[in-house]
Amino acid sequence: MYARFGKRALDVFLILLAAPAVLLVCIPMALMIMMDGGSPFYKQARVGRNGKLYQMWKFRTMVQDADVQLKRYLEENAEAAAEWQHYQKLRKDPRITPVGRILRKTSLDELPQLLNVLVGDMSLVGPRPMMDGQQDLYPGRDYYDLRPGITGPWQVSVRNESSFADRAGFDSGYAREQSLATDLKLLFATVAVVAGGSGH
Repeated sequence: MYARFGKRALDVFLILLAAPAVLLVCIPMALMIMMDGGSPFYKQARVGRNGKLYQMWKFRTMVQDADVQLKRYLEENAEAAAEWQHYQKLRKDPRITPVGRILRKTSLDELPQLLNVLVGDMSLVGPRPMMDGQQDLYPGRDYYDLRPGITGPWQVSVRNESSFADRAGFDSGYAREQSLATDLKLLFATVAVVAGGSGH
């Protein structure tokens, strides 16, 4: 009952409740990001429930030609290419702007995804959204039965140390255990992770 109806109701209720405070934080952040002359927002296609692609929104934390720079950087740096292949992210990503580094450290770059949750593409709690090109690297199936989440078991545990393929285990565990108690526990744990500034 919770997975089918209660979870969605909780998402909408919490977002509407937090909306005034979130806007007070987002407006000055957007202005700071715009200081380099680009848009404060960034969108990228991600895989949603049942494999449907959707556009996920974030605050822009990288330079404007980030995809081109990444391709060039990985071609010139074999160690970084191996790290990207294993984790699908870089611990020291040269594309990140100074403001973006702060946003990532505090996970505030994720706030625009609340819009994705509001329209139903995502949930507050669920699997970490993956890109279309990462599907061949993902060994599980439970991801496709769930809405991707802003936070979830992987995000509050070993998110910077596990391989991309390891995410399947977290997703399977969450699929079995999802409940109001589980989601509230993960939301509170997310507050602790954000306060600790463990993102990158």
